[in-house]
Amino acid sequence: MNPTPSKIKVEKASNVKLPCYLFDRSPDLAQHVANIIVTVIQERNALGQDAVLGLPTGSTPINVYRELVRMHKEDGLDLSRVVTFNLDEYYGVSPNKLQSYHRWMHEQFFNHVNIPVENINIPNGMIPREEVEQHCRAYEDKISKSGGIDIIILGIGGNGHIGFNEPFSVRQSRTRLCTLDPVTRRSASSDFYGEKNVPTQAITMGLGTIMEARKVLLMALGEHKAPIIKELCEGNISERVPASHLQDHPDVMILVDEAAGGHLKCSKTPWLVSDVEWSDETIKRAVLWLCEQANKSLLKLDDNDFRNHNLHQLLRRFGPASRVSHGVFREMMKTIEYHPAGKKSKRVVCFSPHPDDDVISMGGTLIRLNEDQHNVHIAYMTSGNIAVFDHDASRVADLVTEFNRMFEIDKDKSQAVEVEVAEAFSKKEPGEPDVDSVRKIKTLIRWSEAKAGAIVAGCPEENCHFLDLPFYRTGTVDKKPWGQDDVQIIRNLIHEVNPDQIYVAGDLSDPHGTHRVCAEAIFEALRQIEVEFGGRPDVLLYRGAWQEYELHEIQIAVPLSPTDMEIKKKAIFKHESQKDEALFPGSDPREFWQRAEDRNMGTAKKYNQIGLPEYFALEAFVRWDGVPI
Repeated sequence: MNPTPSKIKVEKASNVKLPCYLFDRSPDLAQHVANIIVTVIQERNALGQDAVLGLPTGSTPINVYRELVRMHKEDGLDLSRVVTFNLDEYYGVSPNKLQSYHRWMHEQFFNHVNIPVENINIPNGMIPREEVEQHCRAYEDKISKSGGIDIIILGIGGNGHIGFNEPFSVRQSRTRLCTLDPVTRRSASSDFYGEKNVPTQAITMGLGTIMEARKVLLMALGEHKAPIIKELCEGNISERVPASHLQDHPDVMILVDEAAGGHLKCSKTPWLVSDVEWSDETIKRAVLWLCEQANKSLLKLDDNDFRNHNLHQLLRRFGPASRVSHGVFREMMKTIEYHPAGKKSKRVVCFSPHPDDDVISMGGTLIRLNEDQHNVHIAYMTSGNIAVFDHDASRVADLVTEFNRMFEIDKDKSQAVEVEVAEAFSKKEPGEPDVDSVRKIKTLIRWSEAKAGAIVAGCPEENCHFLDLPFYRTGTVDKKPWGQDDVQIIRNLIHEVNPDQIYVAGDLSDPHGTHRVCAEAIFEALRQIEVEFGGRPDVLLYRGAWQEYELHEIQIAVPLSPTDMEIKKKAIFKHESQKDEALFPGSDPREFWQRAEDRNMGTAKKYNQIGLPEYFALEAFVRWDGVPI
C-alpha cells in the first residue's frame, strides 16, 4: 500500500477478503486516491512512458478530479504524458447532452488539465448500432497498444456493478454494448429527470478488461453503499455481484468512508473481530447491539447474555451485567428531551437544504420549539426548483396567466411569458434542463409550499428566509462546490438572527448531495464566526428523508404525540408538488410523509424495545462537535 499522509485518519479493515481502508472524511479519501494516481503517473513518466488511467464518472470520484485539478494548477502537476480510457458511456446520448459522460469528464476534469486531447478516450454513445461491435474492438485494441491500463478507478453500484457490468456479466467480457439493470436505471433517474428518460443500454469496458489493469482502486461513499461493500469484502465471489471478481485481482484496494464501511464487521461489531479499547461510546454501542441479539431490554440483560454473544471482555472489565446495562440505560434516558432548546425563550434557526427538509425531517421539533415560545426561523437554502414536474409548472403558469387576464394585469407581458413558457415546454426534450422562465415558476411553487408548511408548524411568515445559495443555481442535478458567496449569505443570516441554537441537515456522507454542500457551507460560516467572535451557537444535526441515526449515535430524542405527528403530516402535505409522486423519490416508493411517520415511530419502537418509556414517535438529533467534515 502507498503510504498514507500523516494527517489523514484511515483504518484498515480486518476480517475481510479484500484490502479495505476506512477513512474518517471523504475529502481525505479523495486526496489519498489522487496521491496514488500521481505516484503512478510519476513512476511511469520517470521511465519515459505514458501513464495509462482507467477513469469513472459520477459523484464518487468528483473530489478526486478536483484534487488533481488543484495539484495541476497550484503544484505544477504535469499530465501531458497521461493517456485515459473511460469506463463507459450511455448509448444513444450525444456528447453535448448534460447526461453524457463525455461532457461530464471534460467539464469536471479534462478542460482544466493538460492531458492532450488525442490521449483522451471515451466510448462513443452515438455510434451506429451496426458499427458498435467494431468500435468496441477498436477501443480494446487502443488499450492494448497503449501498454494496458496502469491504474483504474472504480465506483460500485448498489447491485455490485463496476462500470456497467451488471449482475451476471461474463467474467472474461470485453468492451461491449450492454443492457442496464433496473436498479442502475433507477439510481440514474435524477440525472435524467425521471427513470423513464434513462437509456436502457450503455457501452462499457468489460470485466476482463478491468481485471487486466495493473492496479485497481474501488471507491465507495455513503450509507447506501454499505450493504454492497459488506457483500464485496466479506462475501464470496459471485456472478450476482460483478465487483466480487476483484477478489482474484493481485493489486486491488477498496477505499470507503465510514458510512460506506458501516456494515463491515470490523466497523459495526468490532468486538466480534478483535480486542477493542472499551470507550463509553463503544460500550453503549455493544450493549445496544446485545439487546437486539438477545431480544431483551437493557435492564433484563444478564451475564450469560454477554458470554453467549462474545462480550466476555466487556463483562470482565466492567461487569457484572447489571452495572454495564444500567449505565447504558441511564445514558439513553438522558437523550429524551421534551424541550430541545430549553424553556427560556431563545432564537433558533433551522437550515433546510431543500424547501421541505424542515418539516419532513424535524417538523415535530419545529412544532415543539414554537409551542415553547422560541423565536424560530427557517432558512431555505436552495430553491428546489429542479424537483418540480413540468405539468405542475404548466398548471401554475396557466393559473397566473388567467388571473392576469381576468384582472387585466400586465396584459402584454403576461401574454409574452405565456408564449415563452408554452414554447419552452413544447421544445423541451426528455432530460433537458428548463429555461429561466420555467425555473422561476418552479421556484415560485416551492417557495409558496415551503411558506405554507412552515406556518402549519407554527413559524410566522416573516421568519422564513429564502437564501437561494449560488452553488445550486445550475438548473441541473449537478451542483457547483460551495464558495465564499454561499458562506457570506449564511453568515449574514446568522448575524441578522443571532441564534442561540442552529439545526443543520446532517446527511454528510454523500459528497455530491445538496445536503452535504449546504452543511459544509454552514460549518465554514460557523468556523469563521467562531474565529472572529470567539464563540458560536449550539449546533444540532438532523437526518434527511432517507435514514435515521443509529440508537448509539442519538444524543437528543424529542418525543412526539399523535397530535404532533398529525400536524407534522399536514405541514408536509403543503408540499403538494412533492406529494403522491416526487420527481426524485430515490429507491423508496413511500411518500415523504409516510417515510417521516414510519421513521419517527420506528425510532420510538427501538427505544421501547430496549426498555425505555414507550412514546408514539421520536425525532432524533446529534450535536456537531465542530470538527470539519
